Amino acid sequence: QVQLVEYGGGLVQPGGSLRLSCAASGFSLDWYAVGWFRQALGNEREGVSCTSKSDVTTFYADSVQGRFTISADNAKNTVYLQMNSLEPEDTAVYYCTAVGLSTLLKKRITSVQAMCVMPSQTTDGYDYWGQGTQVTVSS
Repeated sequence: QVQLVEYGGGLVQPGGSLRLSCAASGFSLDWYAVGWFRQALGNEREGVSCTSKSDVTTFYADSVQGRFTISADNAKNTVYLQMNSLEPEDTAVYYCTAVGLSTLLKKRITSVQAMCVMPSQTTDGYDYWGQGTQVTVSS
């Protein structure tokens, strides 16, 4: 079965840390740009961090720069999001996504930053999305 499955969310106090995992099955993440998005209650989905092997840069949203780190373990076919110094404003459902080259070309996405900042009507067409994992930052 071709899918992305996120896990690692939960309840954490402000200032705490969590590591989210996104495991791919049925396809290899080696050939995809990958990213983490989040959607807080009542808000639009927003890009948190995006990266790809073919792009030497990794994009982070300003709100998480210096606190979050995206990484990948090719052997485990898994992408991670290490989240440190968590704030109540980080509370959201977090989703991972994988986008293949053909989709990137079709949507004229030429950078990981563009991949992360595209509007929902564009990101809805990304190849794979996970089911989401809830992160709640509260004391």
